[in-house]
Amino acid sequence: MAGLEGMEQPQQRTGTAAVRGVPSVEDDLARRALDLFGNPACEEVRLPSRPESAGTARRMAEFVVARDWGLGLQLAEHTVLLVSELVGNAVRHTGARTFGLRMLRRRGWIRVEVRDPSRGLPCLMPVGELDTSGRGLMLVDQLSQRWGVDLLPCGKTTWFEMRVAEN
Repeated sequence: MAGLEGMEQPQQRTGTAAVRGVPSVEDDLARRALDLFGNPACEEVRLPSRPESAGTARRMAEFVVARDWGLGLQLAEHTVLLVSELVGNAVRHTGARTFGLRMLRRRGWIRVEVRDPSRGLPCLMPVGELDTSGRGLMLVDQLSQRWGVDLLPCGKTTWFEMRVAEN
């Protein structure tokens, strides 16, 4: 800019903390959640069935996909969105006190599971343009390669799988 040589210019905030390896606030929150509840990539973690647990589950999922597994940011973003939808369904529709979150990785795939004690099956419904709810499973259907529900003797596991480009 003319006349501003030598003046410090405002810098855009573009998430450079992650690029420089400096822990972000989100990383700190995710680490605290992992310390408190456990790592869903190692074992199923139990979270309280409250709306704020969706944020905890999102942070954990993002940390596992992006940091632990070192997978792409778009995959992490899609995983976070779908985890939020499955957790939201478990919290809103099951009446459970807790739900379980588990994340698995195998060659070429990741799988995320949300387990709750209800045997009520989620249903993919047609959603209109002006509908304000009911889009969760539609997003899961569109962004994942596969999804489903496994009935258990005491409840169910709702899961989705996404392809991973192996380096």
